[in-house]
Amino acid sequence: MKKKKNSGMTFIVKNITNVMVGFMLVFGAYIVLYGHITPGGGFPGGVMIALAYILITLAYGRKVVESMVSGMAGSIADDFGALAFLILGLIGLWFSGKFLFNFLPKGTPFNLFSAGSIILYNLAITLKVGMSLYIVFLALSILQRVVTEVEK
Repeated sequence: MKKKKNSGMTFIVKNITNVMVGFMLVFGAYIVLYGHITPGGGFPGGVMIALAYILITLAYGRKVVESMVSGMAGSIADDFGALAFLILGLIGLWFSGKFLFNFLPKGTPFNLFSAGSIILYNLAITLKVGMSLYIVFLALSILQRVVTEVEK
């Protein structure tokens, strides 16, 4: 992460953010990957991952986060998540005649690969939700800056 010492919040907030972001990303990935076994899935995991980026934005400023994931890259990832979900649904339709049919073999219950294609759906939804929330937050931060400059 490219950090600017004089931008963003205080030293304490930046250091706490550095510690928390790692935990948030790992916990978000855990929620996504084990969403078919435990409560969770693509939506809450995507929200958790988006919140990590939002926390970095609040601590370091918008430009630091945009240097990691630009708005255009986020938009492309968002679109790719929606497209992947649609394609997975169509593959299920092709295999069984039912949209979103679970077309992969199911493994041993309570294992990571025990839900067939549900984990793929979770990954697509994670990408869609995570990047959508990140882009909305980025757009609101840009809009807030424009409104503030107009008011001055």
